[in-house]
Amino acid sequence: MAASVRSAAMGRIAVLLFLLLAPAGRSLATDDISTSGADPQISIHEGFVDERTCAACHADQAAAFSKSHHAKAMALADHETVRGDFNNTRFDHDDVVTTFTRRDGRFFVGTEGADGGQAEFEIKYTFAYEPLQQYLVDIGGGRLQALDIAWDTVRRQWFWLGNGTPAKPGSTYHWTGPFYRWNRTCIDCHSTDPKAKFQPQTNAYKSTYVATSIGCQSCHGPGAKHVASAQSGNASSSVKLDTGLPKVDAGICFACHARRTKLLDGYQPGKPFLDYFSPDLLRQDLYFPDGQILDEVFEYGSFQQSKMARAGVTCLDCHRPHEAGLKVEGNALCTQCHAETKPERFVNQDPSGLFDTPAHTHHQAGSTGAQCANCHMPERTYMKVDPRRDHSFVIPRPDLSASLGTPNACTTCHVGRTDDWATETMDGWYGTQWRKRASIAHAFAGAAKSDQTAIEALRALVGDQDQAGIVRGSAIAALSGISGVDVATDIRTAAADADPLARLGAAEAAGNIPPEQRLEAIGNLLGDATRAVRVAAANALASTPPELFGNQRGNFETAVADLRAYVETNADVAETQSNYGVFLFARQRTAEAEAAFRRAIFLDPTLEAMRINLAEFYRATGRNDLSEQTYAEAIRIAPERADLRYGHALSLVRKQALTEAITELQEAVRLDPQNSRYKTTFAVALDSAGRTGEALDRLDGWAAGGDADIVGLALQYSLKLRRLPEALKHAEDLARLRPEDQQLSGLIGQLKQEINGK
Repeated sequence: MAASVRSAAMGRIAVLLFLLLAPAGRSLATDDISTSGADPQISIHEGFVDERTCAACHADQAAAFSKSHHAKAMALADHETVRGDFNNTRFDHDDVVTTFTRRDGRFFVGTEGADGGQAEFEIKYTFAYEPLQQYLVDIGGGRLQALDIAWDTVRRQWFWLGNGTPAKPGSTYHWTGPFYRWNRTCIDCHSTDPKAKFQPQTNAYKSTYVATSIGCQSCHGPGAKHVASAQSGNASSSVKLDTGLPKVDAGICFACHARRTKLLDGYQPGKPFLDYFSPDLLRQDLYFPDGQILDEVFEYGSFQQSKMARAGVTCLDCHRPHEAGLKVEGNALCTQCHAETKPERFVNQDPSGLFDTPAHTHHQAGSTGAQCANCHMPERTYMKVDPRRDHSFVIPRPDLSASLGTPNACTTCHVGRTDDWATETMDGWYGTQWRKRASIAHAFAGAAKSDQTAIEALRALVGDQDQAGIVRGSAIAALSGISGVDVATDIRTAAADADPLARLGAAEAAGNIPPEQRLEAIGNLLGDATRAVRVAAANALASTPPELFGNQRGNFETAVADLRAYVETNADVAETQSNYGVFLFARQRTAEAEAAFRRAIFLDPTLEAMRINLAEFYRATGRNDLSEQTYAEAIRIAPERADLRYGHALSLVRKQALTEAITELQEAVRLDPQNSRYKTTFAVALDSAGRTGEALDRLDGWAAGGDADIVGLALQYSLKLRRLPEALKHAEDLARLRPEDQQLSGLIGQLKQEINGK
């Protein structure tokens, strides 16, 4: 079955703009008691305090924080917080007209609504601050939607955030749909202790938070115990007071600065990051083969690859915690550690050397090219106007750019120059030895193309303890995706790795090997210390019969409980519910699986992948009529998707509606003319309908593409119709494509003899 998962986060993280200082002696509020008439969603949850209480004692930190972009990133919409032009302005894109106006101190947008008609909506909140600002609209049921037209604060103009063809009104990726829903997609990283409070029966929300944006307690944890301790403490006492707060570590940064799936609500500083989130590994749709950022993955995945992360460097070594800016400007930030003398803190790493000199940079001192970050942290722009730096700290490799399409800082800066120029320039500086520097790029690039030569390179990465854990985990996941490769032993190796990211990769990889091999490969991961690993292992072992678990049965049930908690945490995410249906079906819990599939469709009726899962579920349970109906419903939503046409065609074949199936197969081929499976199935259907000649004519036209399956089928049908000259041509073509097939040479000889004998 299909298991479509699309996870994304919108915008940059936001933090509370501090209000007036609160009286020092205020009492501690309890859960669900609102303390602000301005923002109805503010509720001081149990263990927390009003954010103003923090500022009462920590005025200097509050003042510094209030100047940061974070502190201004989410707020109630008013004349001080709204940066966009709402002075009766108009913005047009793709036949969608949007107007921006203000009345009586309130802000309004007129644009295309969920029903396709023009409507006016009030702006409730600003979202982000710079270099763009978005706006949140309440469309009812507690659902806050992020408008997909944003304000460019630098160019001072409106722009559309989307790409390609605009989504249909009311659909998943329309601004009124689930993808742009603040309660689902954005809430985790834009509020203090956010609680979505999804209402499953009505698909509505009663969301609350301690502060509109991220505040002190987002990074320092619930403050009630800390305040109580401070209020009861004796300032003159020599005994150090218990602060009641956990130590802030990089995990609190990664909770938002990562492309990840949330496993559980309630993450707080000091708790293990991987117990609450499962980060995406280095997939080809997210990262370039050398590990540089491709899609919007934020910083975690690239930083985990770096030598800095392995040496113990953290976010707070470079970034000031309250202002959120850099500790030091320019190259001085890097020479904190990369100095002439090795810093004492590094035991197993030696970052010393003379780097901030023309001898190293080969650029004039103080120039753009001499800046460390410009060479080793190249930028990539997201959301059309937001440049973000790669945190894997790569060394420029223009030679790999030329062969594998990876970016490099040289030609990014020297616009108009080629990768070959950059390569030759570096040869002049360093000789050619730099080209032999080890890189993960060839292994991952080969895996993306299912290249058999990448197998040993990936295997080497899996076992290379000098590589980062995320690289080892990604390597085993990529290796398992290459067809025809026995990777069970490699998965067992990764499953025993000390790094949880490598074990996470092993658990995910196990889903690609035969079910009967999975328990032996990753059974030990059911009792793993890390929740992310346990959930992935439970998912991979869903189809394992209960009696085979032996003494691992208890661990499996515990891991399944973790999986259920993840599903409940994401109760408003259609993809999660549909994937859980796949899990339940593998456990032979058919009724519950069907309910999960239907639940996913209820959450997002326009996401066609959810209907594919339900249709395939009906096929697998022998309910062909329902399978065909479900495919037909999906096609009404997305008529231009070839895979839907193909799936519908197969369901029609099962209903013995061959004529209708042929029509759908023809559409599938038209929509995806490069797909050989669609073509061969179409030809087989024509043959089954007694239209073998038509099938052969179409195969003749497609055979020039050199696909062995198409050529082989053309040979079969030309023999069937006794069109021997055509059969000979196809046999000779197939022999070139399959030189190991000895039977073809005999067939070619027979055909020649028969043709010449006439």
